[in-house]
Amino acid sequence: MNEIPEPYVKANQIGIVLFVIIASLFREPYVLLLLWMIQITGLIFGKNIFVILAKPFPKVDSSPRQAKELQRFNNVLAVIFLTGSLLGFLVQVNWLGYGFSWMLGLAAFAAICGYCVGCTIYFQFKQYKARAQRRL
Repeated sequence: MNEIPEPYVKANQIGIVLFVIIASLFREPYVLLLLWMIQITGLIFGKNIFVILAKPFPKVDSSPRQAKELQRFNNVLAVIFLTGSLLGFLVQVNWLGYGFSWMLGLAAFAAICGYCVGCTIYFQFKQYKARAQRRL
């Protein structure tokens, strides 16, 4: 199975939280657009700027690993929430824009603290697919 060192996953989560905080404090939705571009680049090319910037620092040889498939799922969720946020700002419904970004920021913060919301959603999604498969 393809796996990603946990320090790299944490670097992405910290980057998300920092960008959401900066965007909120300075009331600058363009920061969220930059975050969206970082996340979409990670999805398309497999290269995340937060991970690239963090690579020289953590020791990853003996660190725990996380499944690449699960992290890709979490990255898709991040892009979905950021897209919702940017659409909210685009139609000038700022509370919706900030709401989506804060939900993403809180989910990333929870993951830093040890609880992965995306992992729970992924597990439930896999359970649903398995039950649907058994019915056929």
